[in-house]
Amino acid sequence: MPRFATAQSIPPLPASQGGGAQLRRLSFSALGTVCEVQYAAPDDHGKAALFEQAAVSWVQTFEARYSRFRPTSMVSRINAAAGQKWVEIDAEMEQMLTLCDAIYAMTQGVLDPTALPLMQIWNWKTESPVIPNPAQIAQTLALVGWTKVLRAPGRIFLPVSGMALDFGGFGKEYAVDIVAQIALNHGIANVLVDFGHDLRALGAPPGRPAWHIGLEDPQQPGKSWASIAIAGSSGVASSGDYIRCFRAAGRRFGHIIDPRTGQPVANGCMQSTVIAATCLQAGVLSTTAFVLGVPKGIDFIQSYPKADGLLITETARAQTRGFYQYVAA
Repeated sequence: MPRFATAQSIPPLPASQGGGAQLRRLSFSALGTVCEVQYAAPDDHGKAALFEQAAVSWVQTFEARYSRFRPTSMVSRINAAAGQKWVEIDAEMEQMLTLCDAIYAMTQGVLDPTALPLMQIWNWKTESPVIPNPAQIAQTLALVGWTKVLRAPGRIFLPVSGMALDFGGFGKEYAVDIVAQIALNHGIANVLVDFGHDLRALGAPPGRPAWHIGLEDPQQPGKSWASIAIAGSSGVASSGDYIRCFRAAGRRFGHIIDPRTGQPVANGCMQSTVIAATCLQAGVLSTTAFVLGVPKGIDFIQSYPKADGLLITETARAQTRGFYQYVAA
């Protein structure tokens, strides 16, 4: 995700104001981004160290198993066998594929774990990006479709050579929620997990009523137009293509692809932000709403309980009824 929802730095308070808890920070690199965790814990270095070790270890293991950029990962093994053979998988991968089922159904195909071939032909990262022709797009669409994946207990098969899985559309958000749960398991109830600006908040920072999260202005990248206040338990995620994009033939092409058409999203949306029960749900709703645009995207967000969101287009802003209850400034 681009840098939209940004955890704002909160100065630590003296122990007398924070109930004896100190605001600690953990930062490390994983999942292709900077992972930061702010959390309140008593002046107990042993407890903090155990939590940090558990969090980093889990994320590293998750990345090693499911990143398509790791040649030895389970996902890479499945992709390498596309069109050739079934691949044996374990119970944890079965759970991840079940999650893919749910996300695909929830978004009605807007988020498709097999969309990687489309991302590769619309590669905004290359030095000289080229617009794929209609024949290339049609040929690539034949490789895309979650319903084409064959599965049996303990096995999976991508039936056509060139098909590929990619959990990048939800993996980081899923990891954010797990790290928040790891914090709870270690007796830490006040934490803000921020992986590349996909966030999960629990409780509040010491001595303060809420975590404050900046909302980047898509027309002035690097500057915030407002902030939201989050307390209790909520996830926040944003989607947009004003940073990850390329220009060719006089047009701008963003990195978010609609797998139903094989084309980059071009509906006038610049950014979507969603607040939901978990980071995973916020991320799924945010990306889907961005693809759907206004007004369908807003309707989609509002169809989920306790979810609110904002869509910023080139000319206007549209939001759910409850979004501005979170806006702090």
